[in-house]
Amino acid sequence: MKKFFLSLGVAAMLLSIQSCDSSAPKDAIDATVITPAKSFEYKADEFADVSILRYNVPGFEALTAQQKAFVYYLSQAALSGRDMIYDQNYKHNLLVRKTLESLLASKLVDDNTPDGKGLLIYAKRVFFSNGIHHHYSSDKLIPACDAAYFEALIAKVDPASLPLNGLSVADFTKKISKIVFDPKFDSKRVSRDSNTDLVTSSAMNMYGEGVTQQEVEDFYRNKVDRNNPRPVAHGLNSKLIKKNGKVVEDTYKVGGLYTEALEKVVFWLEKAKSVAENEGQQKWLSLLIDFYKTGDLKTFDDFSVAWTNTTEGDVDMIHGFIEVYGDPMSYRGAYESIIEIKDPEASKRMAALAQYAQWFEDHSPIAKAHKKDKVVGISYKVVNAVMEAGDAAPSTPVGVNLPNSNWIRKEYGSKAVSLGNIKNAYEEAAGPGMLDEFAWTEAEKERAIKYGTLSNNMRTALHEVVGHASGQLEAGVGTPKETLKNYANALEESRADLVALYYLMDQKLVDIGVIPNLEVGKAAYDAFIRNGMMLQLRRLEEGAIIEQAHMRNRAMIAHWLFEKGQQDKVITREQRDGKTFFVINDYSKMRTLLGTLLKEVQRIKSQGDYEAGKALIENYGVQVDAEIRAEVIKRYEPIGSKPYGGFIQPSLTPVMDGDKIVDVKISYPSDFVQQMLHYGKEYAFLPAK
Repeated sequence: MKKFFLSLGVAAMLLSIQSCDSSAPKDAIDATVITPAKSFEYKADEFADVSILRYNVPGFEALTAQQKAFVYYLSQAALSGRDMIYDQNYKHNLLVRKTLESLLASKLVDDNTPDGKGLLIYAKRVFFSNGIHHHYSSDKLIPACDAAYFEALIAKVDPASLPLNGLSVADFTKKISKIVFDPKFDSKRVSRDSNTDLVTSSAMNMYGEGVTQQEVEDFYRNKVDRNNPRPVAHGLNSKLIKKNGKVVEDTYKVGGLYTEALEKVVFWLEKAKSVAENEGQQKWLSLLIDFYKTGDLKTFDDFSVAWTNTTEGDVDMIHGFIEVYGDPMSYRGAYESIIEIKDPEASKRMAALAQYAQWFEDHSPIAKAHKKDKVVGISYKVVNAVMEAGDAAPSTPVGVNLPNSNWIRKEYGSKAVSLGNIKNAYEEAAGPGMLDEFAWTEAEKERAIKYGTLSNNMRTALHEVVGHASGQLEAGVGTPKETLKNYANALEESRADLVALYYLMDQKLVDIGVIPNLEVGKAAYDAFIRNGMMLQLRRLEEGAIIEQAHMRNRAMIAHWLFEKGQQDKVITREQRDGKTFFVINDYSKMRTLLGTLLKEVQRIKSQGDYEAGKALIENYGVQVDAEIRAEVIKRYEPIGSKPYGGFIQPSLTPVMDGDKIVDVKISYPSDFVQQMLHYGKEYAFLPAK
């Protein structure tokens, strides 16, 4: 729950950057590789609601041969776990993906025909979402082609290339056609509807057949010791199943569930350990390897502490079963990995935030009982991603703060990073025109142009460094996933955003030299209200409600502010030329309201007040104004920007001298489909079911 996301369309609004010229061929399936230069093409492809981008890696060439080898081995470990996120997302994802890979590799898909183009776009969407459900809404993706066309292609390919699993081609075709084309079959990956059984109404593959929400709650209620000041994250690395009628955990580990992939992960981590930069890295690598071998959650906590404490070295890695957004019960961690190298100059500019973390905590508007007496161990760095995998790719966060364990954060601190080259790629690829369309005044537009990039960078930094690191639970209160349940993620993201927004209008940021003036905060407030009240709605299908945690967070805050500020007209709804605008009239009063809401959200988390948390999210963060949504979509049409963006990964090629890596060459593929087919061939370790 410690990620900060930025969509391509929102990036354009927040950052106000003109787009670079993109002449990359659309829907191409060649394997062209482009080396970054001044003319580096950030945009590679567009389809459905997605833009596929590329990022380069400044600083990679300056690494030593040993550091490059370290990065290479870590990247191989990252990619080796790729199958796991597909299987976690849905039990038939690998079956569908491998079938699509077979069809595309056969060259039978003619994208010059409507059916062929529809199937190719569907395959791209599956690759982008790590499965057959939309990566953000979790609604099922349906191909824009005829089922008969799909079935005819299957009949033409070599049966040996299909994941038949003992079925005849005819029976296999019938099975997969239903999975792919029936809109009612496993239609929702993650259900957030509190009126349903969240487990049985979700298609995600983190619980076995027949396991109910009540059984999950009962199982962990009996395991959790609320008097333990250092609780492990029960359920983080397991699937809860029924065995002989009894609910048990099937643990992700070598020799257990996902062993085929984890054996490869461990193999590459062992190699990485042999070329690590320092003893601290060797220590946390040893613990991570032990965790994957044993599945012991206490070992994962030991790894998290060692990883948090290791701040030296130029190379770092996020790896594991980490974020719980994909589990409606917020127990099970999705597999992800990010390999990163430091950007020392950019990090220096932002280090002041971590240095003043205690000041921010002491001056927060939250109740004294909910403040930490001592904020420890926060490190903040700007890094450049080198490789992303699992739940971190192709759609990636721009900021991360880990570990997620509350007690580790309290006793040892956390690592916060901003992915500088990812944010830069978003900026370079963002399309023009959003400010012309959605800014109310020229002054607002000019402020966004001048301070948009800085305000967004500061919001990300404050969200990660101060927001997620702030506050504490009251004694004896269970973890948020136990107390706040399906609302825990949205409330945590709301809390971090509220902290960031509250301090963006604080003179302290000017005094410590991280912003030049409070116009930066005003630009951030303008952008947040535009997005929360309007712009993010273009991500939703007609008639849909808001279900994704980050979107609920933004909608809840914006709509609460709008309602509570009505008397003083803090934010007003205006009309011009038949178009709607939400205009901030008093930034100081808006900040006061943000402080009030922050205090309440922190109280909800600290006390585990489920009903109050539910009321906030359901009343302000779920429902959609259908007229506003339709208007936003219409106003975006001439702009042409896609609501979602994701990335093709760089390619790392080792240069060998015998069995020793003496250099690693980096290149930048430009074809999304070819990369996905390559990954499907080289890193497919789990069986399709």
